[in-house]
This record gives sequence, C-alpha cells and structure tokens, in this order.
Amino acid sequence: MTVFEALKWASSFLEKHGREASAAEWLIKHELNVSRTELLLQMQDEMPNFPSFEAKINEHASGIPVQHIVEKEEFYGRTFRVNHHVLVPRPETEELVQGILTRAKALFSDPAKATIADVGTGSGAIAISLALELRNQDVTAVDISEDALKVAKENARRLEAPISFLHGDLLQPLEGRKLDIVVSNPPYISEEEYATLDPLVRDHEPIQALVGGENGYELYRRLAEGLPKLISSPGLIGFEVGEKQARTVARMLEDSFGERIQVDVVKDISGKERMVFGVVK
Repeated sequence: MTVFEALKWASSFLEKHGREASAAEWLIKHELNVSRTELLLQMQDEMPNFPSFEAKINEHASGIPVQHIVEKEEFYGRTFRVNHHVLVPRPETEELVQGILTRAKALFSDPAKATIADVGTGSGAIAISLALELRNQDVTAVDISEDALKVAKENARRLEAPISFLHGDLLQPLEGRKLDIVVSNPPYISEEEYATLDPLVRDHEPIQALVGGENGYELYRRLAEGLPKLISSPGLIGFEVGEKQARTVARMLEDSFGERIQVDVVKDISGKERMVFGVVK
C-alpha cells in the first residue's frame, strides 16, 4: 500500500464513522513524522508500518480526539504536549493571548517586568506564550489539578519558559501578592450544556476544565470578587468567556471594581463576543 492509498482509505473510513476526513492527513503526518510538503512528495512511496497508522485511525473513529492520539497541539506558533488531564488549547484562546500582549505593551512602560498570573493554566499554553512573547521572568501559573500542572511544567521545561507553578484553587495560592496582569480561561460551560457536548470533548477532556458550575458563571464570580485585593494599579485583567457570557462577566468586574476599572468586551475572529478585558486605573 502506498502513502496515497493509505491516506485515501483513512479519509474514507473516518467519514463513514462521522469524523472529519482531514484528521487522516494530520495522523499520517504524525505517523511519518513529516510536514505537509514532505507528505505530498512521498505519496507514491510505500506506506511504512501501516498497522500502527491503522490503529490510530481506529482510535479516532472510536471517539478519541486526534490531539490525544498524537499528544500534542499547536498554539501561538509553538507545540504543546496535551493529554486527557488538560483541555486541548483552542485557536480562540490565541486571540486572548494577543489581546493581553497588545494591552500590556500599551499599559506598561516595560511589560517584561510586569507580574503575571495565569489562573487555571491547564497545559500552560497561555502562561508560556506570555512569558516567551514578553520575555518576562515573573509569570506564575496556577491550577487545581496536580496532573495538569505536571503537563504544564513539562511544556515549560521543553519550551524553556521561566514559569513558577502553584497548586491550588483559583486565586487562593496568590493571596498576599500584587499582580499587574491576571489572565484566565476558566471552565465556563453550564451543567446543562455539558450533557450536550460533542462526545469527542465530553468523554475525553477533564470535566473540571469544562464545567463552571450550574450556570457556567461560578468561577468568573469568584475571580471578580477576589481580584480587587490582588491587582495592581494600573493593572490588566483578561478572560476568555463562553458565547453570550461576555456582558454578564463584564458587569461582574464593574460591580467589583466600580469606577476603578474600564471594561471592554471583544469579539473573536468569528464575530462572537468571547473576550473580556479590564484595565484597572
């Protein structure tokens, strides 16, 4: 069997099982350890170790996310290790990172010296991206899951990002500190919505990284209530939020900070209100 024939079989097999045919290309590139250009050049070569590739296709057809099969995902130009202990980084979260970078450079004379905390870090994608993009040595990543922190620490080590890690619930490990920037992509799915999620997500990603209480707002409320004690002035807050949650989360920050904060709701590339930023005066 040639590489072309293996790819054609895999694409058809996945489509018959209700999966995206494009996943076949992703998995065959991983199996062959090649780029897309290299794959195209090898199409008429014999497919090496087809049983291994076939097993990966069957795993995905059965409902396992591609990212968990290959144990990696691209985020902000870097490759992050992921597994079932962490949420797979999404493209829209890259827009949250970009929003923080843009505002940090406008707000602080030297954002490389800002104290930054990523609350609910998961794979560490946000914290690591901010540390490397800002060349910042004072980034702290917090997570309630020790298993998630292991993944984040491995990503930081491999990408040579100078991150400090704390285990604990939301802002609790940060008590007594003063922070210039706080960013968070907390769980924001309601319990009702969780039951309707795509099985690729619901059955394979950690529930504590997805569900934000009965109505999806619990963690935002706790963050908004606790941040006034921790954030410096000037300070910057950035949240990723679920669709249709932005206005409510913005009001939570305004209620907690009063006139001290200027809150902006920002749309993502798809035109959905998915980010809330607050600048503390």
